[in-house]
Parts: sequence; structure tokens; C-alpha cells
Amino acid sequence: MNLPEINHDNPEASGIFESYGAVISYLYSRLPMFSRLGADAIKADLINTEKFCSHLSEPQKKFKSVHIGGTNGKGSSSHMLAAILQTAGYKTGLYTSPHLKDFRERIRINGEMISEQEVLEFVNNNYEFIERIEPSFFEATVAMAFNHFSLNDIDIAIIEVGLGGRLDSTNVIKPELSLISNIGYDHMNILGNTLQLIAGEKAGIIKKGVPVVISQKQIDVANIFLNKAQEQQSEIIFATDEWLIKRAIEQDSLPEYLKIEFSQINNKIPTEFKFSRLDLDLTGSYQLKNLCGVLSAVKQLRMLNYVISDEDITKALKQVKSLTGLMGRWQMLQESPRVICDTGHNEDGIKEVIKNIGQSSFKKLHMVIGMLKDKDSSGILKMLPESAVYYFCQPNLPRAKPAVELRNEANAYNLKGEYYLSVTEALDAAKISAEKDDLIFVGGSTFVVAEII
Repeated sequence: MNLPEINHDNPEASGIFESYGAVISYLYSRLPMFSRLGADAIKADLINTEKFCSHLSEPQKKFKSVHIGGTNGKGSSSHMLAAILQTAGYKTGLYTSPHLKDFRERIRINGEMISEQEVLEFVNNNYEFIERIEPSFFEATVAMAFNHFSLNDIDIAIIEVGLGGRLDSTNVIKPELSLISNIGYDHMNILGNTLQLIAGEKAGIIKKGVPVVISQKQIDVANIFLNKAQEQQSEIIFATDEWLIKRAIEQDSLPEYLKIEFSQINNKIPTEFKFSRLDLDLTGSYQLKNLCGVLSAVKQLRMLNYVISDEDITKALKQVKSLTGLMGRWQMLQESPRVICDTGHNEDGIKEVIKNIGQSSFKKLHMVIGMLKDKDSSGILKMLPESAVYYFCQPNLPRAKPAVELRNEANAYNLKGEYYLSVTEALDAAKISAEKDDLIFVGGSTFVVAEII
């Protein structure tokens, strides 16, 4: 792209970019972006992030934070915890990725996205520096988020890891608490091809003397976290050792809430909750696993003198979506025929999707599916139900697996259907074919979901 001329004597006054749209085009086209390029966009160190933070006078040191990583569930966990802190009266920043519709979804304070003007000003004020160090898209976005939180004097920020942990750009913070949701197979070309290697990268967010909550105690990798916590002299809490959480029996066929019952296993810590039921507006059953980690995180924050009442928790979890803007987690887009989307995109995520489909009532299942080239499509395809009608598609980005290739691969697993060159074409075809009592599921990739929300 043609880069703008700079008034080097007064770059801030020169109006380098005149509109938010121009800034976004610059960020997307000029800076290496993982969602488009994959591993080629990754810079395997923290050097640029550290340089950017130094240039901005170390904004990450001017607010408290909770750092959240993991393979699946880190986004939902981040939004739940942000909703709770926000409801408890704390001015709460939230940094997540990727976004679904609007770049500004990544950076929020009390649910409000960073303004277009603030994005414009940040890039204009730092344009020359960005051109000099050539950060990745993610590195620049992290710096923007930290700067925004610092300037707005927040009480605490929930910071979601982008990818991995040890070398993730967000890992320049010293949080109050770390939370790791779970470990599964994803991004193996970057993080390693065993659960132990992946866990080692995720464990990289455990900081010296900072307590860490692990949402699920997975036998294959528990020692990785135990050893890292011991090395860092950090208290470690396995949330599934603290809570017994289950879905309440009484469920509607189209539930507005996931109704949950839970009890505390370990009563030694005097911060147990005085309630045993709650309603969660994120209705995917996989949220039960995420909730374990969130409740243990709240216990730890209470021990750090954060004032969070039982009422704050129950009130917040009933309205996570409206408080934080979370989208794409077992989200119903239409009632008749029912259309549901979910961002689950690896084997563990799809396994949970299949479980949710199995708990739903419908006459016939239609699946609008798209994937990326660098994902293990065979591992996912072999899990999908043969009885469904398939509409294979491709999201609009270079990393997308061509729909015709996906269709051909799926045929080997006896998954039958047509292919379409866009997500919207595939969904339109499914809606035409489906009857009112059928279920249409849309997913396979975060970017498929992004195009239809």
C-alpha cells in the first residue's frame, strides 16, 4: 500500500491518517497478521512488545491484571471473570482476540469498546515508531490495549493470551493471578505436537510468586504445571479439585440460561460461596469446565482483598454477553429453523460442539462447516456425524482451506454435501433446505462464525 507522508517536525499534528477506516486498512495490510498468514506472522520473542511498551512509558505496569491462557475456554473464562469484576464495581479492562466483527471488540473497558477516535489517535501518534520496529498486528494491538487501559485509569484488566503463553506478546505483564483453562491439540506447528510441549508453552505465563489456577486437572500434563509453579514459587490450584459442578436437571428445550448446581470439595479455605445454584447466559455445556476455573479465580481474588459478593457473581454470570459483548459461544442466531454457531475449531472444541448437538432436539441436522489450511481437518472430520447434511464453505481469508478440498476430504469420512465459495452462500443454502424443526449448525472455524454473526 502507499504509505502516507509524515511531517517529521510534528507528526502528531500532521494527520497521518484522517479516518478510522484508513487506520484499520493500514493495520490489516501493513502489519503481519496471524489470522491471515498463520505461523509466518508470529515473532517468537517478546522484543517488539517490550520495545513498544518502553516507547509508551511502560503502560502495562500501571494497572493490575489477571492473565488467562489455555487451548479452549480462555475467551469465555476471560469474559465471565470480567463480568464479575465489573459487576463488583471495579473498572475492568478486557483484552481478547481475535475479534469477530469489529476490531475494537479486542479492547474494552466495562464492556465498552475502545472508540474509533482513540484507535486513530494511537496509530497517528505512534506511526513513525511502528514503521521503525515493524511489529506484528498482534504486537501493535497489545500495545494499544495496554496504553488504553493505562490512560483510562482502570482498576484491573483481564488479559487473554493470544497463542501459547511463554512467548505471547501479552506475557510482559506481572499479573495478580494467572488462569489456564485447559490443554488440547491446537497450533501444533507452533507450540509442539504433544500435550506436554503445548502445556510447557502455556505454563510460561506462570510468574514468580503469582498464584495460578488450572481449570481442569489433566493427568497427562498436571506435572508440567506443578513443576513450573514450584520453580516460580507460585501457589497452584487445580479448580476441579475444589468444585463439583454439574448441569441442573431442569432444562428447557431452548434454554436462555445454562442452569448449574455446584458444591465445594475443599472447605479449608474460608471463602466458600453461600450459594449452590446459578444461571449462566452462555448455554454451551462446555462452560461447566470453564466455570470451575472462574470460581477458583474469584476465590483467589477474594483472598487478595478484592470485594466480590455472592450476589455480584450470580448477577454477572446471568448477563455475561450483555456486560462484555461476548459472541459466538453456542449462540443462537435464529429460532425457526434453529441456527446455532460456535467458535470451537480444534478437536476438543468440536467434541464439545458434538456433545451440545446431542443434547439438542431437532428433526434433521444441517452443518455449515469451513476450516483453515493449517488445522488438522482430518481429526475434526472423523468426529462429525454421518447423518447430517453438509454445506462446505471457506471463510474469506488466505488461510482458508478451499471448500472443494474440504468437501473431498469429508467424502472419505462418509460426510455428504455440496461446497460453496462463501460462508453466506452455504448458510443461505442450508436455510432453504431446512424445515422449521431442523437444526443448522455453523462453525469449524472462528472466521466462519465471524462472517455470519
